[in-house]
Amino acid sequence: MTEGKKFDTDKLDYSLMPWRAVDEVVKVLMFGANTKGYGRNNWKHVPNAKRRYAAAAYRHINAMMEGEWRDVESGLPHAAHAVCCLIFILWLGDETPTD
Repeated sequence: MTEGKKFDTDKLDYSLMPWRAVDEVVKVLMFGANTKGYGRNNWKHVPNAKRRYAAAAYRHINAMMEGEWRDVESGLPHAAHAVCCLIFILWLGDETPTD
């Protein structure tokens, strides 16, 4: 029997993703959408979003670096909140103007 072929060398390898950490980011998204009442995808419509989400990411990183691992309001890791903010900025991309 010959060995099978799969042409996936240059494709994204999602098995590299640390999924337990991603789960924490999804919990942050769910907290915002459900508990805070922002709704799904509200973040896409925030004015001056890049600047504001960068500021929020910095606040979460600062709290984490000062020794506070979990956000007081959500109970979720500050790192997950910061990653969530950075994902928003990444999604907004170069096409969205900065202020």
